[in-house]
Amino acid sequence: MAAPIFLPKNMTRVIFSPTWAASQQAVLEMKGNSMKLENAVVLVTGANRGLGLEFARQALAAGARKVYAGARDPSSVKLPGVVPVRLDVTDPAQVAQAAAECGDVTLVVNNAGIAQLGGLLAPGSVDALRAMFDTNVLSILHMSQAFAPVLAKNGGGAFLNVLSVVSWASPAGMGAYSASKSAAWNLTNGLRGELQAQGTQVLGLHVGFVDTDLTQGIDAPKLAPSVVVERAYAALAQDQREVLIDEISQQVKQGLTAEPSFYLVSNASEA
Repeated sequence: MAAPIFLPKNMTRVIFSPTWAASQQAVLEMKGNSMKLENAVVLVTGANRGLGLEFARQALAAGARKVYAGARDPSSVKLPGVVPVRLDVTDPAQVAQAAAECGDVTLVVNNAGIAQLGGLLAPGSVDALRAMFDTNVLSILHMSQAFAPVLAKNGGGAFLNVLSVVSWASPAGMGAYSASKSAAWNLTNGLRGELQAQGTQVLGLHVGFVDTDLTQGIDAPKLAPSVVVERAYAALAQDQREVLIDEISQQVKQGLTAEPSFYLVSNASEA
C-alpha cells in the first residue's frame, strides 16, 4: 500500500492511495455479519462490577448460551449464571490463557479500564498516563491479538470496545485519560480494517459519564449502566461500527468539524 501524503497547512488534509480508500469502503459496506446475542458466547472484561457487570447481565437476559466474566479476582464475580475467568487484561500471559480456555467465544466486550484524574504537568502524570495506556489501550490490542483467531474459527464474531466521549476532547484534569481513550479509538479503527477480511465486526462505543465506581466524585449528569448496555447491544445487532450512546457524545463528535473545532475552543475543558 502506498504511503499517505500529508499536505502542508497543519496536515488538515490527507490524500490516501486508492487501495486504502477501497479497503475503507469495504469496511463500510460489509453487511450480514451483525452479532446477535441469542446463543452467543460472550466474554466481558472487567465484569465484576459497573458497566462490565451490566454487559454480562444483559447478555444472559438476551439468551446468550454462555457468558464468561473476566476479572482479576474471579471470586469477586457474584452474578449467577456466568463463568468467572481470571483475567488481568494488562497481563499478556493471562490474556493468552483466557483465549485458550474460552475457545468458543463469539463476542468479546473490551470493557476493562481505569481513570486517574489530574493535570498533565502535575507530578506523577507520566506514571498515570503509562498505567492508563497499559489498561485502556494495550489491553485492547492484547485481547484482539489473542481472540481474533478464536472469533475467526467461530464464524467471525465481534469485538465491542468501550471508548469515551473524551476520545475527542480533553477536559481539564482528564488530559492523560483522554489521551488513552483517543488512542483506543484509533486502535479500534485500525483493528476494524484488519479484521474485516475474516468477517469480524468491530464496534466502538462512545459515551459520556456513566454512573459507576469509575465516576464517583464527578459532579456531572450520568447515564445508568443499563441504558448504555442496552443501546450498545442494539447497535451491535444493527451491524453498526460506531455508536454514540448519549447526546453529549453526538454533540462533541459533530464539533470536530465545526470552525473552530470543539477541541480548540477555550471552554472545551468545561465539557
